[in-house]
Amino acid sequence: MAPEKKEMRAVYVETLIDLAGKDENIVVLEADLMKATGTGAFAKAYPARAINVGVAEANMVGVASGLSSVGKIPFAATFGSFAGRRDYDQFFLSANYARLNVKLVGTDPGVMAKYNGGTHMPFEDLALMRAIPKLVIVEPSDPVSLERILRLSAAYYGCVYIRLQRTPATVLYAKDESFEFGKAKVLREGKDAAIVALGSLMVNEALAAAETLAASGVQASVIDAVCLKPLDLETLLAYARKTGVVVTCENGQVAGGLGSAAAEAILEAGIPAKFARVGVKDEFGEVGTVEYLVDRYQLGSAHIASVVNGLM
Repeated sequence: MAPEKKEMRAVYVETLIDLAGKDENIVVLEADLMKATGTGAFAKAYPARAINVGVAEANMVGVASGLSSVGKIPFAATFGSFAGRRDYDQFFLSANYARLNVKLVGTDPGVMAKYNGGTHMPFEDLALMRAIPKLVIVEPSDPVSLERILRLSAAYYGCVYIRLQRTPATVLYAKDESFEFGKAKVLREGKDAAIVALGSLMVNEALAAAETLAASGVQASVIDAVCLKPLDLETLLAYARKTGVVVTCENGQVAGGLGSAAAEAILEAGIPAKFARVGVKDEFGEVGTVEYLVDRYQLGSAHIASVVNGLM
């Protein structure tokens, strides 16, 4: 039987509609991308609480910050390339520095931007966002984790950056699975290595790599990081000590993102683990299918398995 899949943007809008029915402060903002994000359904259900600011992404964050200052809980979405680059100053100052409650959603992370190409391919957003003090950074790995993270974000007072894949994703978790900010999920146990991945694309590639490794007698743990910030240091360091081999996997630049955060933590803890990062290595994006781009930037399961074997 094929694994169950569900469109992530459908989960996004369905969850926000449900949240809005219970809390009149939930509002949705878009920068002329309601069709792409799927929030037209939210606008139909709650027209007074759906705001399209037009092609003005930085202004969208300013409006969201103003709404937050009067008690609203804004979810503002745009392509990840714009969320990171065009929105950054406003998000840093108007939302985070002001200690407000803005949930910024960056869609089509990394190579998921595919045919929009290098100009729209956010490889750098994780590094940028990680530099903002106190900001929570999450990337759901499946429809269940997305729904839970949206509910956590709505209940949490503070700014959150959510990296959102819009396309269908394989269901990895049971419907009653619980999540917390700063808590990773161990999807597979193994004594020989630990593969720590962030987001749907890389978690699934990591699981496939673990299957490949198992066929050759290497037992690898697979850890869904869930949060880049706060990173679950307890789990990361425990598996670094347990296995002595850690490979991080992220759909973006390895500099400044998950790989950098994990390397810093392991080194500062004085753990003598072998370590490597899978991700984009100091390159710009380009046009292509997801399959082509995964191969082009060496993000796939075969490469992950090769990196693990190389360390061992």
